[in-house]
Amino acid sequence: MELNDANMQALAGYLQKTFCPDVGERRAAEKFLESVEGHQNYPVLLLHLVDKAKADMTIRVAAAITFKNYIKRNWRIVEDEPNKVSEPDRETVKREIVGLMLRMPEQIQRQLSDAITIIGREDFPAKWPGLVAEMVKKFQSGDFHVINGVLRTAHSIFKRYRHEFKSNELWTEIKYVLDSFAAPLMELFTATMDLANKCAAEPANLKVVFSSLTLIAKIFYSLNFQDLPEFFEDNMQTWMTGFHTLLQLDNKLLMTDDEGEAGPLELIKSQICDNVALYAQKYDEEFQPYLPKFVDAIWHLLITTGQQAKFDLLVSNAIGFLASVCERPHYKHLFEDPATLSSICEKVIIPNMEFRDSDQELFEDDPEEYIRRDLEGSDIDTRRRAACDLVRGLCKFFEAPVTKIFSAYVVAMLAEHAMNPAQNWRKKDAAIYLVTSLASKAQTAKLGSTQASELVNLTDFFTSHIATELQAPNVNEHPVLRADAIKYVTTFRTHLSHDHLKACLTLLIGHLCAESGVVHTYAAHCLERLFTTKVNGKPVITKADVEPLAVLLLTNLFNAFTLPGSHENEYVMKTVLRTISLLQESSIPFLPTLLPKLMEKLTAVAKNPSKPHFNHYLFETLGLATRITCKANPTDVTSFEEAFFPPFQEMLQQDVQEFIPYVFQIMSLLLEIRVDGIPESYMALFPHLLMPVLWERSGNIPPLVRLLQAYLQKGAQAIAAAEKIPSILGVFQKLIASKANDHEGFYLLNSLIEHMPEANLATHMKQIFLLLFQRLQSSKTTKYIKSFLVFMCLFSIKYNATALVQMVDGIQPKMFGMVLEKLFLQDVQKVSGHTERKICAVGITKLLTDCPAMLGEYQAHWTPLLQALIGLFELPEDDSVPDDEHFIEIEDTPGYQTAYSKLVFSGKNTHDPLNGAVAEPKIFLAQSLHKLSTTCAGKIPGMISSGLDAKAALFLQGYLQAANVALQ
Repeated sequence: MELNDANMQALAGYLQKTFCPDVGERRAAEKFLESVEGHQNYPVLLLHLVDKAKADMTIRVAAAITFKNYIKRNWRIVEDEPNKVSEPDRETVKREIVGLMLRMPEQIQRQLSDAITIIGREDFPAKWPGLVAEMVKKFQSGDFHVINGVLRTAHSIFKRYRHEFKSNELWTEIKYVLDSFAAPLMELFTATMDLANKCAAEPANLKVVFSSLTLIAKIFYSLNFQDLPEFFEDNMQTWMTGFHTLLQLDNKLLMTDDEGEAGPLELIKSQICDNVALYAQKYDEEFQPYLPKFVDAIWHLLITTGQQAKFDLLVSNAIGFLASVCERPHYKHLFEDPATLSSICEKVIIPNMEFRDSDQELFEDDPEEYIRRDLEGSDIDTRRRAACDLVRGLCKFFEAPVTKIFSAYVVAMLAEHAMNPAQNWRKKDAAIYLVTSLASKAQTAKLGSTQASELVNLTDFFTSHIATELQAPNVNEHPVLRADAIKYVTTFRTHLSHDHLKACLTLLIGHLCAESGVVHTYAAHCLERLFTTKVNGKPVITKADVEPLAVLLLTNLFNAFTLPGSHENEYVMKTVLRTISLLQESSIPFLPTLLPKLMEKLTAVAKNPSKPHFNHYLFETLGLATRITCKANPTDVTSFEEAFFPPFQEMLQQDVQEFIPYVFQIMSLLLEIRVDGIPESYMALFPHLLMPVLWERSGNIPPLVRLLQAYLQKGAQAIAAAEKIPSILGVFQKLIASKANDHEGFYLLNSLIEHMPEANLATHMKQIFLLLFQRLQSSKTTKYIKSFLVFMCLFSIKYNATALVQMVDGIQPKMFGMVLEKLFLQDVQKVSGHTERKICAVGITKLLTDCPAMLGEYQAHWTPLLQALIGLFELPEDDSVPDDEHFIEIEDTPGYQTAYSKLVFSGKNTHDPLNGAVAEPKIFLAQSLHKLSTTCAGKIPGMISSGLDAKAALFLQGYLQAANVALQ
């Protein structure tokens, strides 16, 4: 793809078509752009188009977004895979992108900044050493449009230091950054602070300057997160004086009229609260001299800041600072005075626990966002969550006085509510929240509250104030209090009695009909948690508790899907799944009615898959329904195939990438259940499963391998007759070449060995072994060796041990001796998995007792191999890996890949290729040695006594006794 105007015009034309309302034209343009991605100069052409001042702005922005997505998909170099961006293009992009980004308008600047971040994550600093120097040089420009571009990019590159694991590599990188960047950053901070004073009366300039200060404060946080750098410790005075000044600043020009959106002043103060909380938490000794004045400043901030939503982040970060301080033993004295505790409760905690108008708007108008914040504890810190954390922090040292003070407030608020429930419902809401904060000392998503305060009687509060809310007949009345009550049951489910929880079931099922999205979602979530929680190993709710309510429960759950905003409610779908899972075969009578509704849902969501969790639980439910029904009656599998195949075929034809891995898993399940051979409908699909394009997406590989295994298990003869073995081996060859997927290649190969008649594979076998040894030579990993050992042992079981020796020696004379020495003796202890270890044990037994070569030219290895086998039985698994070994995690595959989401309820049953032929490998070894010893009298005991160590010999004696045999 040459760099010329004609190509640039053509590219602009295709980008224009991606906005076309006609789906066909739009798809064609997208496909074309995808097809030219691999051409050299493509990314450079995109950048030139972004830079073309005469081009339409929408095209330039589209080019910037396309460029960013291209970088996201292709920049990372993956071992075993071709480099998707040519080296000249990489160099040109890195040379041009920073300068280009800085002279672009903000909407383009942000896209290119994101692209720099992605490149930086892969190449910085080793392959892009000049990046920091180039950025620092721009600080001198004096142009804040440019400076902010640099700061934004630096922030997005350094932000990862906040969540990286500590390592020498990370320290080296941070030190490299600090040496070049820390001093210029501080100089910029000082100069920008001066500028903020000079332009204090100029609103436009002030906003730009404050956005710079906020970015500087964010970078400060990233660079200080892992450890306190010497430079920042030496210059703490400069930074902390500046931060303190900014916290106290009150310039009306920086205020916004918008009630909901934080302005520049709130943003900088929020970040400073985060920064000083970090120092108070991690570097308290060095930070101690500065702490008191920050406590004063932040306390003042809290009692003077309004209730508007625009202050939420500031207030929650400020409360977060107090929470981190009050938990440290050093600062305990600051909070000891009962008057201080009372003041914190009255002026900070209660006001920020109250349910505001903005909370009510969110509750009513955007239930999904409300749930995300309240139930899932999303990253958006709410005031209530921060206030709750502060209560928990204070309880660490002052539990009794805090509980006493707050209990008085709870009593007062409940009394106020009782006087006029319709008017004062917010008082009860705050009281419930406060009790929850006080009582729950530790919490997990799996169990709710795991540690409760002994000073709060949870059962009394439940019967007096929670059950009454749930029992009121109109489920649409006081929705906020109902949501609170349901959440209380969810949180304290392990602390309430079985009788209380059982009584709640009918009430919760009733609340599934509530019009409020929050209420019916919380009811579904609570039921799902109750169905899956155990206390002391016993479920809190049993199948017997739910069976009498099953009709009403399932009816109300499916009705909930018809309520506004809940057509794809993931919590409701998850509860459907858990209900069927709990009821098991008792759910079978309901499935004929439920299945059409589920298929209707599936067809609807396939048109535009937008809720990954909902989709996952939907497929889980389909798999579970299939499994439960066919367990009782395997012939019912045909009715499921008839229901599933038409929508599945549609999804495969439309290439609905998100759903294809699920489709393959359900198809595998159906095929595994079948008791007869493979029907024609499956065989018609088989050639499509071998198409290379399907195997290019990493998310497809595990379910596709499982599906091919199911085909081999049920119809090896039909596959051989259709001459498809070479195509399957082509897939195997591709998988075995990849470190990420080689184990999947072995799964496929092992299925071929197990199910395909030997005659059909004979002509291919030598080539298979050659490929395996070539890969072993080129890149050896522990995972590969383990898989290779299992394969060779399975080969010796299915064919015979002599065939294995002859196959290896046929590649190179005496090579099997090296295989024994370097693979079997060194690494068999590393094999993991019950079935895999059993295969190895039986395979090695076959080598020892059923292979003349082992008592001939390879006799020197016989006793060490027996010793290794006894080690496999008796020693713990060796899970060590070499220090220099590099595993590629499958999840790290770059670009847009539909992640493989494994369906738990459609999982593959554990399969033993030995088919019960060998029940106990130790007994099998003893019997086989006995049989061998009868053919060569006296030889075997002599080899054992001279070569086996005493401990191993003792174990072997035990096996022989257990098998009731002796060596001749």
